[in-house]
Amino acid sequence: MKYIKVNKLTVLLAFLGTVLIGCSDDLDQPELNNNFAGGTDFSQTDDMILSLIGVYQSVADRGWEQPLVVATRGDDVNAAGDQQGLKNQDRYVYDNSFFGSRTLWETYYGDIIGAHTGMEQIERYMEFADDEGIALGNQYIAEAKVLRAILLFQLSQVYGSVFIPTSSNLNDFADVTSVPSKDEVMQHISDQMDEAIPFLLDLRPNERTDLPGGVTKYTALMIKAEANQELENYQAVADATGEIIASGKFSLFPDYYELFKTPGKLSDENLFEFQYSDFGNGEGDRVSHLYAPYGPNSWNPAVDGSSNGWGFFEPSLKFIEFMLDRGETDRLETSVFFSQKGIDSLIATTPYTAETLPSFVSPVTRDGDENTSTVRSIFSSGKHYLPTNQLIPGRTEYGSNKNNIVFRYSETLLMYAEALVQGANNSVMTADEAVNQVRARANMAPLSGVTLDQIVDEKYAELSMEWGKRFFDMVRLGRYDELSFDGRTFTEDKAFVTYHQDQIDEFPILGEIAN
Repeated sequence: MKYIKVNKLTVLLAFLGTVLIGCSDDLDQPELNNNFAGGTDFSQTDDMILSLIGVYQSVADRGWEQPLVVATRGDDVNAAGDQQGLKNQDRYVYDNSFFGSRTLWETYYGDIIGAHTGMEQIERYMEFADDEGIALGNQYIAEAKVLRAILLFQLSQVYGSVFIPTSSNLNDFADVTSVPSKDEVMQHISDQMDEAIPFLLDLRPNERTDLPGGVTKYTALMIKAEANQELENYQAVADATGEIIASGKFSLFPDYYELFKTPGKLSDENLFEFQYSDFGNGEGDRVSHLYAPYGPNSWNPAVDGSSNGWGFFEPSLKFIEFMLDRGETDRLETSVFFSQKGIDSLIATTPYTAETLPSFVSPVTRDGDENTSTVRSIFSSGKHYLPTNQLIPGRTEYGSNKNNIVFRYSETLLMYAEALVQGANNSVMTADEAVNQVRARANMAPLSGVTLDQIVDEKYAELSMEWGKRFFDMVRLGRYDELSFDGRTFTEDKAFVTYHQDQIDEFPILGEIAN
């Protein structure tokens, strides 16, 4: 397990955006059940935060394949490279032996159980705490509930029906006789956020000084809105997103291109992000995510020695043509890292020519990195690209020190606008005002009398390649024709990935659902 750097005297911008006060070897131990803290002195209530830190750490410590399993379906992205299971999934051919599906299930559930372990430990500390410590414990438990909800939400988006753990006791799963439906999971998440919100800080995540970037009330409101959007409960979506907007705490980062790079870390736009850090040093300890799958498998970096990627994640030609047809500039340049082969393919298959393509459609980014890939992927994700001139000198890993944003305020605005168009009521602003804030940042002209189709297109342009949001929107809205492209045929029964055979063997009831 990767670990968090601890400094007792100074605030470090680090993985999880945390400040650790004190030091504990417990963070390096597997979070399997309550027994892992066997030697912990729970009367030392100042150490209570360490149990929460363990939850943050495990939730953000994602394997490279897990976000790709969540994100590589939809008409914004193609699975590329040599991972056949991922490529099959992208074409809605689900393989119950694909290792990515197995590790997504196993590691997410391991971390959900770990969140329950953390909550149970905090409760044990609270037995010895004064009133202030009890209040802090309630806050920490609420934060752990939110972190757990993020993982459960993504699991249910991918698989549909999934288990809902209520404690760290694995015996609860010994004789399961039913599996909650996706709607039941989403309602559970919404209810959990209602429980958590009263105990959470009324701050923007980057306003926190104890754990900068940590969960706050607004993170929970965003997850509640996401869950209710899946339930098509649009009034609840409008209420939750409206409360975030009405707080006045959030704003769009002015530079869309830099939002996904070092300047955008812990910006006023971000409601939650997985945080990673090189601790400002060119060598030694680092807390990282493996971004190589998103990068080109060959390139000429501006900073010599910077590592290339693997070419597993490719913006689709359909998305690029859609963006060009809209006259997108900032968002297209940010979202796609072009190669010359990709540009040649674009010219060969669309009405665009070398003369009519915008100048930023180039294999060389504004930061001087050149995508030379001709195999695996011919486009790479710009949202997962960190310019090599932003690497800390001495670091060479692709994307090292880059955060991974999970929820953004622009999505809040677009969800709010959609909820109003879908029939909900809220007076914090109009749907036009919400959409036009997002469009203004992208240098797009304002709209009047915004329609559902326009909002759906705006989400496509704004949120492409971010956690499968486009795919899940199209499934929710029943727009299956959009997902049937480039030789793919999507049908409603392809909404959920097949459970891995290992999970079916362990829980035969899953096989009944799959059949």
